[in-house]
Amino acid sequence: MPDSAPAPAPEAPPPPAGLRWTLLGVMLAMLLGMLDNNIVGTAMPTIVGELGGLAHLSWVVTAYTLATAVSTPVWGKLGDLYGRKRLFLASIGVFLLGSALSGAARSMDQLIAFRAVQGIGAGGLGAGAFALIGALVPPRERGHYQGMTATVMALGTVGGPLLGGVLTGHLGWRWSFYVNLPLGLLALVWVGVRLKLPAVRAKAVRIDYGGIALLTVAIGGVVLAATWAGSTYAWGSWQVLAAFGAGLLALAGFLAVERRAPEPVLPLTLFTANRNFPLAQALVLAAGVVMFCCSLYLPLFQQTVQGASATNSGLLLLPLMAPVALVSNVAGKLMSRTGRYKIFPVLGTALLTLGSVLLATMDTGTPRWLTSCYLVLLGTGLGLLMQMASTIAQNSVGMRDLGAASAASNLSRTLGGSLGVAVAGSLLAAATGDRGASAGTASGVSHIFVLVAAVCAAGFLASLYLKEVPLRGRGPAPRPAKAEPAAPAR
Repeated sequence: MPDSAPAPAPEAPPPPAGLRWTLLGVMLAMLLGMLDNNIVGTAMPTIVGELGGLAHLSWVVTAYTLATAVSTPVWGKLGDLYGRKRLFLASIGVFLLGSALSGAARSMDQLIAFRAVQGIGAGGLGAGAFALIGALVPPRERGHYQGMTATVMALGTVGGPLLGGVLTGHLGWRWSFYVNLPLGLLALVWVGVRLKLPAVRAKAVRIDYGGIALLTVAIGGVVLAATWAGSTYAWGSWQVLAAFGAGLLALAGFLAVERRAPEPVLPLTLFTANRNFPLAQALVLAAGVVMFCCSLYLPLFQQTVQGASATNSGLLLLPLMAPVALVSNVAGKLMSRTGRYKIFPVLGTALLTLGSVLLATMDTGTPRWLTSCYLVLLGTGLGLLMQMASTIAQNSVGMRDLGAASAASNLSRTLGGSLGVAVAGSLLAAATGDRGASAGTASGVSHIFVLVAAVCAAGFLASLYLKEVPLRGRGPAPRPAKAEPAAPAR
């Protein structure tokens, strides 16, 4: 695999006045998707009590996650082709439609279908937000704004359960969806008015429908197999094997189609032109495993084993999320000042591995304060890794493929989280089968973090092979071609 940096691409124009205010609107839209799952998770017991359908409860989450995963690369590629701003606004609109429909659902089947609509919009929120940040801020200057992104992630993780509990308790579960409407409309207007990007040349484009269909089947098959295995069906059942086999066959077909597609939905050259890009995807995937497993299973451990209150479940993750925001901000400023970045993912994955190993040692006698100390280690590691890995990925490609690269990173994060949670759920179910709730949960969580530690160790090895390519800085605004008229601004 060649190690050279991509050919110089036109840099983004100088930042518009009030860039932080513009980015705040983009972050608000990104916050919608991050808050949603945490808010809805808190409301699920009440939803099941009113709509019934306990057997289909997992599909309320699975439908959203699957739709997010399969739509993410599509949104990213369409943004590269037709304009990132207009596609980002469209994704906000789809997310709001799904939120309104979900809040009005009258049955569990309706809720599952409407959650899929929400998930499609969420795929565009994540892919579009990072692509827009990449278009507005070059990698060398990204560190000055990294703290904003990390703070949004912290708010989504910690604030979601708290807000979900308040809304469900005082206004009813439907407001766990309706709350998205005022926030989303504010983001829609904010981004529409403040965000200014260069015009996109109008040109005929051949959509990669075959690649989109095959990628959808590939992601869906693998995620479903991991979700079903060990919980709904046995690992060796025909359902799990069929889903996994269909996913692998579709993946093989996808790779064949993408080699010939004029405008591939996920260009394979991203993974072959520069070794930093696939290595960055491995780091993003590891971060996704850590984030999802921590946010789901650590509160369960602290409530079931350590006697913490479920009402304040969001606050239990503060020792994890506070260092993420703080360390990400400091590391980002150092990166912008020095132009050096390899040390951060190396240290970050090392701390994640250490913190996961320590969490794997927990048992029924582990005090809550000691768990919080372990979480600080994990939070510091995530702060050094999460945004840095995305910056490395975007610095490895030209501006033309920025949306596809950002979508690939979001897809890696989503897949890492989905697959990690699915396998972790099977480990927890196996551990609690023959034991009491407290002992079984302690044993299951220990097994989960052995798995997380192994993933983080693999990420540490990947970080050692990163090549420190100079970060792109701010260049002059590109001059528009005189021979081709520009389309209206996005």
